[in-house]
Amino acid sequence: MEKITHSRLFDTLSKKMVWGFIFLITIGTVLLSLPVATNEAQGSTLINTLFTATSATCITGLTVVNTAEHWSFFGQVVILGLSEIGALGYMTFAVLLFNIIRRNLDLSTQLMVKESLNLENLSDTKSVMKYVVGLSALFQAGGAFLLVFDFIPRYGWKRGLYASVYHAVMSFCNAGFDIFGNSLMGFRDDSYLLTVTIILIIGGGLGFLVWRDLLLYHERKRLSLNSKLTLVTTGALFVTGFLLLLLTERDLSLLPKDTSWFNRTINTLFLSVTPRTAGLITLPTNDLQSGSIFIIMILMFVGGTPGSTAGGIKTTTFGVLMLQSIAQLRGKKDVEFSRRRFSQTNISRALLLLFLASVVIVIATLILTQTEKIPKGFGLEYIVFEVLSAFGTVGLSLGLTPHLTVIGKLVIMMLMFVGRVGIFTSLYSLSKRQTKVNQIRYPEENILIG
Repeated sequence: MEKITHSRLFDTLSKKMVWGFIFLITIGTVLLSLPVATNEAQGSTLINTLFTATSATCITGLTVVNTAEHWSFFGQVVILGLSEIGALGYMTFAVLLFNIIRRNLDLSTQLMVKESLNLENLSDTKSVMKYVVGLSALFQAGGAFLLVFDFIPRYGWKRGLYASVYHAVMSFCNAGFDIFGNSLMGFRDDSYLLTVTIILIIGGGLGFLVWRDLLLYHERKRLSLNSKLTLVTTGALFVTGFLLLLLTERDLSLLPKDTSWFNRTINTLFLSVTPRTAGLITLPTNDLQSGSIFIIMILMFVGGTPGSTAGGIKTTTFGVLMLQSIAQLRGKKDVEFSRRRFSQTNISRALLLLFLASVVIVIATLILTQTEKIPKGFGLEYIVFEVLSAFGTVGLSLGLTPHLTVIGKLVIMMLMFVGRVGIFTSLYSLSKRQTKVNQIRYPEENILIG
C-alpha cells in the first residue's frame, strides 16, 4: 500500500512538473510573438517562436533564427528570463515568492522542490534552496563583474554591461544563446574571456548538491557518495575529452599558425567543456575532424550532473554503469566505490535510463532521416549530432536546425523538452501506471548473452 501511494504521488508530481514547463514555454511563446520582440517588428512564425521559447526554457540554445539579428532587446531579455527560470527550475522561483510573502511551504510544494532538484530527503528542501539561489546569484554576478573588464572596453558602458550580464547568465545556465551573432568565434584569441566562460559553465553544470557538499566540507569533513562520484566522473571526462581532442584536432591545426600554445590549449579545453550542455563554440563545428565530432557526440550524450543546469543521461548514470561494467569484468557481485556499495535499485535505474535514452534517440534519428535533407559532404552524423545536442540540451549544431522542416522542428522540440524535464518524469506524466507487487514468482532460467 505504501509503494502504491508513493507511486501515485510521484506520478502526480511528474505531471505538475511537466505542465509547469509547458506553461513557461507557452508564456514565452506569447511574449516572443509580440511585434516588439523582433527587430523592426518583423515578427516570427508561430513554429519559430515556439521553437525558440522551448529552446530557451529547456536551456538548450539551438536556434532557427539568429538571436542577435532577429530578436530585439525585449526579445533577447525574454529569452534570458526563460533560460534563467528553466535552468534553476520554476519551483525555485515559486519558493522565492513564498519567502517574499513570508508563507511556509506546504507539503506539496516541498515535494515538488524535492523532485525538481533530485533531492534524496524532504528535509533538505529549505537548505538546498538557499544554496541554489545563493550560488546562482554569486556565480552569475561574479561572472558578469569579471566580464565587464573585457566587454566594456570593446563595446562601451551600455552595450558592454549588457553583454557581460547576458553572457554570464547564459554560460552559467548552460543555455548556449549569444548576442554576438556567431557564438564566441570572434573571441577565440581572448583567453581571459574563454577562461571565465569555462568557469561559469563548470559552475552551472556541476550541480547545486555537489557545491553544497564542497562548501560544507570544512564542517562535515566528508563528501556524499553522489558528490564523490560526480567529481571523479566529471574530472575524468574533462581530462579524457581534452586529451582526445588535442589528438584528433592535431593541437587545433585549423587555427592560424601564429596562434600561441597557451591559446590553443584554452580553445581545446573550451571545446571539451562546451559539449557538457553549454552550447557555446569558438570554432566552426563543421570544420572539426570526424574524430572530434564523434568525441563531442559522446560528451553531449553523457551531459552534466543531476540537479544542475545540464542535460544528458548525467555523469552519475555514466559513472555507475562504468563501475558496474568493471565489477562484472572482475567477477565481483557488488558495485563498489569509495568504500560504499551501490544499491541494485541505483544500477537498474541507470540501465533503464540508458535504454530509454537510446530508444528516444534512435526513434528521433529515424524520423529526421525521413523528413530532413542531408547536404553533400555529410552523412548520418549530420542528423545524429543534432539529435544528441537537443536531447543533451547542448545547443551545438552542424547546421541542420535553421533548415529543419516543421516536423523536424517538432521532433527537436520534443527532444529538448524530454532532455530538460527528464525521461522518467516525462514518461511518468504520460502513463497511468500503478506499482504492483507480484504474488507469484516463476522459476529462474538462464539464456545465452553475447
